[in-house]
Amino acid sequence: MRAAGAIGRRIATCAVTVAAWTAFAVVTATAGVSAPAPVSQAPVPGVGRSAGQFPAASPLPAQGASPKAGPSALGPTWVLPAPVWAAWRQAFLDPSGRVVDTANGGISHSEGQGYGLLLAVYAQDRASFDQIWTFTFTELLIRDDGLPAWKWVPNRTPHVADINNATDGDLLIAWALAEAGDLWHDPRYLDAARQMARAIWKVDVRAFDGRNILVPGATGFDHTATGGGIVINPSYWVFEAFEKLALIEPSLDWKSLEASGLDLIQRARFGSFQLTSDWVSISSEGELSPAKGFEPLFGYNSLRIPLYLLAAGHADRERLRPIFQAWTRNGGDRPLIVDVDTSTIVAELSEPGYRIQTALLACALNDRPIPSDLRQFQPTSYFASTLHLLAMTTIARRYPQCL
Repeated sequence: MRAAGAIGRRIATCAVTVAAWTAFAVVTATAGVSAPAPVSQAPVPGVGRSAGQFPAASPLPAQGASPKAGPSALGPTWVLPAPVWAAWRQAFLDPSGRVVDTANGGISHSEGQGYGLLLAVYAQDRASFDQIWTFTFTELLIRDDGLPAWKWVPNRTPHVADINNATDGDLLIAWALAEAGDLWHDPRYLDAARQMARAIWKVDVRAFDGRNILVPGATGFDHTATGGGIVINPSYWVFEAFEKLALIEPSLDWKSLEASGLDLIQRARFGSFQLTSDWVSISSEGELSPAKGFEPLFGYNSLRIPLYLLAAGHADRERLRPIFQAWTRNGGDRPLIVDVDTSTIVAELSEPGYRIQTALLACALNDRPIPSDLRQFQPTSYFASTLHLLAMTTIARRYPQCL
């Protein structure tokens, strides 16, 4: 659950340059700045080679004319380079296992814990994974329904400032646990993932308007009992998570959630930019509109929609076209925050972690190479930096032709 906030100050830590991506080759620390040492862990095949080496990737199978590109499995396909992961950890991971949102007052949330767990899997760093999972389990998994509370504030007692859950965080954590269980052959992670998957289905899924849809949290979004509709957040459809959770809990209809998300993203287009708002109301008649009580923005939440679609191989041009056109208007590459009621541009986002989202779209839709400046990683704000690593991962795994 994400509140819009300031971009946040640049964090002067480790700048990591990614060079020769086509061959998954060298990652080096910027001259004069040393990367933090990786957390100690058991040796993993493909890791522990000479400092700065990019681990080799498995070939990506072709998918013919299918709009879903690339493989869905993580595992050995790609390993997040150690210097890149170390830079992210140094900037955003507290020794307690808390992922710190540097642009929102240093709070933590289930979304950030989920991203941290997933990146630890990509980096094959079990020590950091256990560190993040321990904090998540002890500090956030305090609800009676098996889902984490979404917001944790460091300078407040009690630290949990909002006991409500956030469905995107729920999905990210469950997905990361499932991937970890497979990667490290640990049934405890898989059992935890299954339990959370069942809780997600019980608490976060509603049968409405003839389909299964995700509500953003357990309370505050379903108004059907009083004759109203449901408020959704299209960016909470983490499509790649559905694929993995379907493997570990196949009795639940994850395909129906995928289908509803694809349809709602296609239909939720408002204003002259034809963009969704972060928060969308579905009326009892099935009509979509920007949700009342929320800012009518295509905002920080919605920045993730292309990433989540493309990471799962959903590269349908018509579905992605409005976002790509908005972000590349006048030859630019900066994602926009847009008021969809007035079609006013509220902000243009210049951090590399945001701009690489535009580059990812240009790659997937037009086979355009990733610009050289975006093949470098230096932590800025938590959200932009995290999206940067997720985009790097998606490009390496699914769209290597752009490297």
